[in-house]
Amino acid sequence: MPGNFLNRLRGSSLRRTLLLVLLPGMLALVGAEVWLTWRTAVDAANAAYDRSLFGAIKAMDANISTASGGLGVELPYRMLEFFELTAGGQVFYHVATEDGLVEIGNADLPPPRAHLVTGRPQFSDAEYFGEPVRVGSYARLLNRPLAGAAQPQRVIIQVAETLGSRQDFTRALVQQAVARDVLLVLAATAMLVGVVGWALRPLQRLRSEVRSRAPQDLRPIPTEHIPSDVRPLVEAINQHVTRNRDMAEAQRRFVDDASHQLRTPLTTLGTQVGVALREPDAAALQQALRAIKTQLDETVRQTNQMLALARADSTELTGEALDLAALAEAATREHWAEARSRGIDLGLETAGAPCPVSVQPTLLKEALSNLLHNALRYTPRDGQVTVRVASEGDWARLSVVDNGPGIPPTERARAGERFFRASNATLPGTGLGLAIVRSIAARHGGRLELTEGAEGRGLTASIVLPLIRAAD
Repeated sequence: MPGNFLNRLRGSSLRRTLLLVLLPGMLALVGAEVWLTWRTAVDAANAAYDRSLFGAIKAMDANISTASGGLGVELPYRMLEFFELTAGGQVFYHVATEDGLVEIGNADLPPPRAHLVTGRPQFSDAEYFGEPVRVGSYARLLNRPLAGAAQPQRVIIQVAETLGSRQDFTRALVQQAVARDVLLVLAATAMLVGVVGWALRPLQRLRSEVRSRAPQDLRPIPTEHIPSDVRPLVEAINQHVTRNRDMAEAQRRFVDDASHQLRTPLTTLGTQVGVALREPDAAALQQALRAIKTQLDETVRQTNQMLALARADSTELTGEALDLAALAEAATREHWAEARSRGIDLGLETAGAPCPVSVQPTLLKEALSNLLHNALRYTPRDGQVTVRVASEGDWARLSVVDNGPGIPPTERARAGERFFRASNATLPGTGLGLAIVRSIAARHGGRLELTEGAEGRGLTASIVLPLIRAAD
């Protein structure tokens, strides 16, 4: 099947593909050139030999006489013998009046294929006794009418020759052309193989360089000496290698962070459990168990946040169109119970108009939950936390505004770094909440912005995302 052949051809080497594609095309061109050469040779042979044939006709015409009242021809035997020798075969002739009443020579020669114009020769191919011949025909008016004729008549002169000499001439020209074209094809093939090999040499060097690299070597492949046609492929490979390197770096960073951040709380838990096991007093044992429970809850939250950060960095995004206001309302409702227990007024403000964005809902909800958790933890009792959704030009803004202690302006640029905690933080934490939010926002083509809260108090943490426009 043609499709299977093309698939196999695409899967073969580039050198073989070029040769298999170009060589048939070259052979087809050679075949066309040979055919054109043959047609040119036939036309050239006919032009040359037809002039000789017309010379024989004119020689016979010069020997036609009507002086006796009839039609007389004195045949130029020497000329005919010379012409027969030149033609390399037999020569036939026929002289007759147009009405056919007087005929001299081979009366059964094939007649002209078309009407003869006086004084203009006509040449055609025909068969005479089963042998191909070339017939030249010529018509002219007699100088005087034949006996009994009222007006001058036309005389038809025909000379025919066999095609042996013409065919030999044509065959010799075609053979020379074929020999020349075969040599040209061989030379072109050798040059093509050499040029293709030379052109593919940078790819061979590239293959050797990539094969010689260590497994952990994820540096980009240099593109300075790569052909421009292959450079986009190498750049795409570099982009893929960069993504893999970033993923490997994220995994390594996660392992380092997990080992660093979990070592201390796990050690503390082990110490607290040992103390609790040795504690004989029931009240002191209860206090030790409560301390273990507090430490365990914090360790679980820290572990969950590290897993959330790893998921935000590595999860493959599948964008889904949704209204940002609907997601904000659902997340706010889930935190109302926590807000009431802390004595905090939690509210929601939307622009009224839809704010469509393309996001992965679970990740964006995770980011908003982190902002709400931070705001509810640090906002004092009787404080206010507001979730706002608004659109600004081509961007949607999802903000959590609180009137808590906020973050010092000099430290906001570092907020969002892993394990960074503001200098005014008084509660235990991991320093991963804003890092998770920033990573999720960046993965969706947006950003995290931190500014002052309402009336210069507290903090406004905003996730800015691109809007989906109707033209999109």
